[in-house]
Amino acid sequence: MTAAAEPVDASTWTPEGPSLQARFAPESICFGCGPANREGLRIESYQVGDEVVGRFAPAPHHHAFVGVLNGGIIGALLDCHSNWAAAVHLLRASGASALPCTVTADFHVKLRRPTPMGPVFLRARVVESEGDRAVVEASLEAGGKVTATCRGTFVAVKEDHPAYHRW
Repeated sequence: MTAAAEPVDASTWTPEGPSLQARFAPESICFGCGPANREGLRIESYQVGDEVVGRFAPAPHHHAFVGVLNGGIIGALLDCHSNWAAAVHLLRASGASALPCTVTADFHVKLRRPTPMGPVFLRARVVESEGDRAVVEASLEAGGKVTATCRGTFVAVKEDHPAYHRW
């Protein structure tokens, strides 16, 4: 058994190369992570060791109230970012040549404290995996503190699922 890699330092990390979304799904229209959705959040996720990490800079229309990020936006960020962690994990675990199309089976977000407006840091890691599904734990950090966490199950879908061709 190998030891887990040290978590990425949110204060010093900078992205390298194209995001997972740009590499695997440049035409995606997903509200949270679709590069082709001009009105969406356009999350960019990056594989770094056994984590998937990324930054997001909220816009003024993402407020819940003055100075605080909306909880629904937080949920969307964690959901999409976790889904990418699951998809990349299932790709590597299966040895397939194409990214599996994954969807959210369930996810639970815990809002731990108000998230101040400003850049946030996302991290996600697969904690369980079997066959076509992965359980992911994720967090959102702002100002050096974890403000929200998520645990969710993500499943690779088959050809008869409406999301199958979304990548």
